[in-house]
Amino acid sequence: MARDANHRRLRLLSANIQAGSSTRRYSDYATRSWSHVLPAGNKRWALDQIAQLAGRHDIVGLQESDPGSWRSGFTNQTHYLAERGGFHFWTHQPNRKVGNFASSANGLLSRVEPVEVHDHPLPGRISGRGMLLARFGHGAEGLTVAVAHLSLGAQSRRSQLSFIAELLHDHPNAVLMGDFNCTADRPEMEILYRNTALQPPSCAIQTFPSWRPQKAIDHVLATGSLICNDMQAMPAALSDHLAVSVALDVPEAALRT
Repeated sequence: MARDANHRRLRLLSANIQAGSSTRRYSDYATRSWSHVLPAGNKRWALDQIAQLAGRHDIVGLQESDPGSWRSGFTNQTHYLAERGGFHFWTHQPNRKVGNFASSANGLLSRVEPVEVHDHPLPGRISGRGMLLARFGHGAEGLTVAVAHLSLGAQSRRSQLSFIAELLHDHPNAVLMGDFNCTADRPEMEILYRNTALQPPSCAIQTFPSWRPQKAIDHVLATGSLICNDMQAMPAALSDHLAVSVALDVPEAALRT
């Protein structure tokens, strides 16, 4: 599709990186469970592979990025990926801690400087889910990019999506990306489509499990004012999720500072 001269093309990536751990088959969840709490398993190699992928994009949303616990060798993985991928701007939202061994965060990497960033804990039966919200450009027309990791249970997702819809309902130029743990046609997703300008994806990109993708549960949703092109799934090293990449045509006015 030809790009309008009044639009700027940005490449976006959403990736659940599983804290750099490797999962190549269902049995690995049991046999390699140690890699989720121990600082082993060649995580640095995995992060370098993810950094190469991230570096081909302008804005990257991360889920399950370790903010610096024992299992990551006390490495803030979002910061590491920002440095290795050549991103000047980064932020993270630690939202789940497993004893003193492991921690998990949402992360945002960007080549475009955000004018503001907020983190929002999400409601749910079990705490530990969150959403990062960044604004690029001033005023009501500014671009909003949100990164979220939703719960496994439908009831919790419903309350989380209601909360997110309230935050995004008056944002005409918005993107919500992340691991939704559900397909885009689930009943609870209608909360977003009814109460925000976010649109259902035009096609289902299967991302889970990464070794034999059968479920489209990772999404990059955009409002109708933003034009999505070239959406595809890509390996995020050896994570159990594939990453979602998309080219997004954004009105120049939405990025004006």
